[in-house]
Amino acid sequence: MKARGLKTALVTIVLGVSGMGLPTPAIAQPMALLDRHGSRIAIEPYAPNIVRVTIALDKGLAQAPPGPGPIAPPNAVGWTHSKDGGADIFRSSALALTVDPQPWPRAPSQMDRYFAPSLPPVTLTIRTAQGKLLTRMTGWEMAPHSVNGEQTFKVGARFDAPSDEHYYGLGQNQDGILDLKGREIDCKHYYDAPAGETVCVPFMVTNKGYGIVWDNPARTLVWPGLHSSTHWQSQVGERVSFFVISGATTDEIYTGYAKLTGETPLPPKAGFGLIQSKARYESEQELLGVAKGYRDRGYPLDVMVLDWFYWTRMGQLDIDRTYFPDPKGMNDQLKAMGVRSIISVWPRFERESRYFDMLTTKGWLLKDKDGNPVDGLPVRYDRAGALIDSTNPEARAWFWSKIHDNILSEGFDWLWLDETEPDVIPEGYVFSIGSGDRYRNLFPLVHIGGIAEGSARDRPDFRNMILARAAYLGAQRHGGLFWSSDVKSTWEALRRQVPAGLNYTASGIAYWGSDIGGWQWPKGPPPQAPVLLDPAGMTAAGMDYIDYPELFVRWFQYSVFTPTLRIHGQRPDTEIWTYGRAAEPILADWLRLRYALMPYIYSLGRHTYDSGAPFMRALFMDFPNDPKVATIGDQYMFGPAFLVAPVTEQGQTKRPVYLPAGVAWYDYWTNQRYDGGQTIEVEAPIHRMPLFVKAGSIIPMGVQVKSTAERQPLEAIRVYPGADARFTLYDDDGQTNAYRKGGMKADLAWDDQSRSLSSKTKLPSGQAIDGLVQIMGQ
Repeated sequence: MKARGLKTALVTIVLGVSGMGLPTPAIAQPMALLDRHGSRIAIEPYAPNIVRVTIALDKGLAQAPPGPGPIAPPNAVGWTHSKDGGADIFRSSALALTVDPQPWPRAPSQMDRYFAPSLPPVTLTIRTAQGKLLTRMTGWEMAPHSVNGEQTFKVGARFDAPSDEHYYGLGQNQDGILDLKGREIDCKHYYDAPAGETVCVPFMVTNKGYGIVWDNPARTLVWPGLHSSTHWQSQVGERVSFFVISGATTDEIYTGYAKLTGETPLPPKAGFGLIQSKARYESEQELLGVAKGYRDRGYPLDVMVLDWFYWTRMGQLDIDRTYFPDPKGMNDQLKAMGVRSIISVWPRFERESRYFDMLTTKGWLLKDKDGNPVDGLPVRYDRAGALIDSTNPEARAWFWSKIHDNILSEGFDWLWLDETEPDVIPEGYVFSIGSGDRYRNLFPLVHIGGIAEGSARDRPDFRNMILARAAYLGAQRHGGLFWSSDVKSTWEALRRQVPAGLNYTASGIAYWGSDIGGWQWPKGPPPQAPVLLDPAGMTAAGMDYIDYPELFVRWFQYSVFTPTLRIHGQRPDTEIWTYGRAAEPILADWLRLRYALMPYIYSLGRHTYDSGAPFMRALFMDFPNDPKVATIGDQYMFGPAFLVAPVTEQGQTKRPVYLPAGVAWYDYWTNQRYDGGQTIEVEAPIHRMPLFVKAGSIIPMGVQVKSTAERQPLEAIRVYPGADARFTLYDDDGQTNAYRKGGMKADLAWDDQSRSLSSKTKLPSGQAIDGLVQIMGQ
């Protein structure tokens, strides 16, 4: 690249983030800037277990701060730099990074002259402080090409991949496999991905005690563990930049990720309850009638959702008073029932909407190369509107102000930001900060961030949350609840949800869920086994889909043990009493179980806020010494206690369950105890999903409530003996941001030898422990 082009790229990288109004680390000199025959390598520690490596041909690019996503300042306290035989060695209490010496290259042979790479080579090794090898970078690459009118490069790096290394994260890929090893992961947000929407969070965790944060928002291809190598390649860039985060446990890795990219806020307590939605409730009478239907039947409910086309036009940012004549009164009635509300807001503006011309004049819409707004989606014959350019801080501030004044002022509590991929694909187009290809995956971070920042400013004591469809590095800090997009209503789609969700949470994004029952119109192949539920009385789907009640029950059972519980779909009805008379009592029991577990689940949310670690966890996180769990993607842990084994096959009434080694397990339904390290066949009649509890677990159970707005005393504290146990029980008001300054905690401790449970502080409910303890399995 010519010098002028390098300077332009440097300005883009250095000023691009601050120009967006995003938090960014202060520009500082790295700990060391090395030169390997023209390859410049910057080593920049952020914590004892976090180090950034940047490689470029240009000194300024190597020294430039990270791109959007990371927000922590560099911190080299406790690190040392020494030299040994031409190698540069950087040490901390957690890591040792060695940049290898590169002797002056010999004269090239004839073959070398043809095949030799043009880049001066760089190799480096990262070990623990004790000398255990974590990873070795074997080379980097810059291949010139032209993208969206820019003369730029494909940039990448390769790492050794031992045969027993496994890989997790990288956002959402719905191809039904947990372990990423040996596959090509196309890391980009893509609504129309064949198996279901893909989402790029370029953070990959391994079972070897480290993770890599790849610092580039362009489309990135990753080949983890393919042919004994892991290869990263971004399609736009002028440097290689990545972070390595190590940890003796996976939780230490996630604590490092939170330190680097931002903590995960604790959602309002209502966000852990039932969120009831439909595409769409057509009037306020229909929406209020659904909420009243839950109350009349005695079923708990926390949130009602008003989905799209409540407006007069796409981009009007208004409410159609023909069908919603009194939205403020509607929300008042919901609150009187103990129910809160979420309303969907889209980032698109039709030409006929009142703001389109103003946004065009301001330059606040995604543009084509000629400066014209990009209007619609010709790939799906979708003409409805141009995309607001949320990379522009002025556009973000305007968007929030209109939503606040026009919509939230009517009493709605939280926002659903749909199409945050965005659905109008930016490739080939131009954001205010530059090429849509260069910033291909950035949109959800800035779009969600604008709403979070506006809410924090204008509703400072109100705990915010945002339902969103895509994420990027650091998106968790904006209070997002993410979901798997508009998936099909089939058994195959359900099977794919389980590993997809586990990789999403493995990407440092703790709050994930799916549209229970699938979003697409209920349609599936004929059942291949006897149907387990009579569909009589079903109004949610046509009677030609006779196994749909069975599918919905299995999907609901699974979702009770995901971070969020949300019913949604493009169906005539979606409420739990609309899947037939046989399904309703089963669904009601599982809904009550979710609310009984609310003290446990809410405490898990607090732990995630404190630690950064997800609480829906692939098994590799908790059982690193059991090699059998490395590729298991159809079971997982929900907090420290529950082993969840969803049923995802039609007609299935039993399934194999692997019980990880090193601990004993209790069948939640029968209390039978099993040794770990074995696979057992577990009965799974339609009313029951295989569920196990780890020996040495404490599970607080609450009394039944109609919503989380109601005070919930404890009904019991269940103890599963077999090992000492600790559990931090937490509670607060569930609505304000006071949790950031504390809250009510009780550190419960189980002494297995004396068979006693104790706490040095009062329970958050004010109850005494005596009389609540239930020792299971005896």
